[in-house]
Amino acid sequence: MEVADAHRDTCDIGDPSSPSATVTIFRTDDDRADYLALADSVLVLDHAGDAPEVITDGRVDAVGSRYRAAMDAAPNGTVEHDRALREYIEALRAHRNQPGGFWVAADDPGVAAEALTGNRPVSGLRGAVLLSDGASRIVDQFALADWPEVLALIAEEGPIEVIRRVRAAETSDPQGRRWPRAKAYDDATLAWCTRFPARQAPAGSGFTPVTYRIER
Repeated sequence: MEVADAHRDTCDIGDPSSPSATVTIFRTDDDRADYLALADSVLVLDHAGDAPEVITDGRVDAVGSRYRAAMDAAPNGTVEHDRALREYIEALRAHRNQPGGFWVAADDPGVAAEALTGNRPVSGLRGAVLLSDGASRIVDQFALADWPEVLALIAEEGPIEVIRRVRAAETSDPQGRRWPRAKAYDDATLAWCTRFPARQAPAGSGFTPVTYRIER
């Protein structure tokens, strides 16, 4: 809200094309891990002895799937794709932060009530991975790995290897012929959180320290 308030007098921040953002939050508090997911980032919880738990807000994709046929049919970088992309974006704007549409962080703090939230016990949780939709392409768009394979890859080679493979796939298909998509390249950020020692938070903080690595 501080950023929005700083621009209210000079910008039409209520316009559907004004800046907005996806939000994914993961935090630990003693023996509990809390999460929040808004829009299309991905949180993967690595449960010891069990399948990964994937948490994401699928409403953006659910709305977008109705409007992307023409965009996906045209190669990236062509006049046809650019025109279809503009039409796709305009169609999405009509559903942004609207009932029956999807929700993103923008000028209205009330959208936080629309986020997916929950908690899980820290016990048995080996780690958590937060990915932007550009990084999650390795699974949900390019199908180069499944989530157990991604977790193993991060543990063995680090988060940067996920980003490297995403970039290699994007570079191999710049026109989107194999993998139709709005943008040939997308922002790719990944945070890997590990080690959740219960009840060892600094005095007065209320939260457990989390060791993490971020790659972009």
